[in-house]
Amino acid sequence: MIDRILVIDDDVALCELVTEYLTPLGFGVESVHDGERGAERALHGEHSIVVLDVMLPGANGFEVLRRIRSSSRIPVLMLTARGDDVDRIVGLEIGADDYLPKPFNPRELAARIRAILRRARPEETAESAPRKTLSVGDVEIDIGTRVVRRDGDVVELTAVEYDLLEKLLRSAGQVIKREELARDVLGRSLSPFDRSLDMHVSNLRKKLGHQVQGIERIKTVRGVGYIYTTVTSDK
Repeated sequence: MIDRILVIDDDVALCELVTEYLTPLGFGVESVHDGERGAERALHGEHSIVVLDVMLPGANGFEVLRRIRSSSRIPVLMLTARGDDVDRIVGLEIGADDYLPKPFNPRELAARIRAILRRARPEETAESAPRKTLSVGDVEIDIGTRVVRRDGDVVELTAVEYDLLEKLLRSAGQVIKREELARDVLGRSLSPFDRSLDMHVSNLRKKLGHQVQGIERIKTVRGVGYIYTTVTSDK
């Protein structure tokens, strides 16, 4: 099965370059050059991932991302201006899976896309296989379907947020270093000022609730990493 990539960027030359590079690697690439049309195509369910530029005519990248996230969990890789930390933070807060600063190396783009797609795919399990779940306190995740529930209610997470949560739950009660989380969840090392991991943790806290039984759910161990609390549910 060919992974179809939707590139939403008004730079026609860049889109052509991306298409020329990714097509021989086995990807199908469709390019759209304005935000309104891009959001419409992204919600058709025909693509595996969206590569979305922040600066677009009409609806900008953030508006497009909000529209996508209102009804879809399709992975989104944001293209941001190099050095513009505000754009990166806003994109991650809205629900982008990762970002890549412009100008970028096409090889790096391909690597980011592959990493995101690996995270987004649920494990292939036989229908007759026993259901695999992981529970800590009020949170339960279904490993096969990647469905997350808190107190029985489904919580919608992006692919990165799900992988981050699973990693934290598997080591609940133990500190996990930021470097390990970045490697295993983002598929890359963090640069000195890269806040992407912190933003994904922040999004998890918002969606799951900052506290459980009055205790911080995901604690920051300053200068080291994060730890998921092991307080059990009252249920």
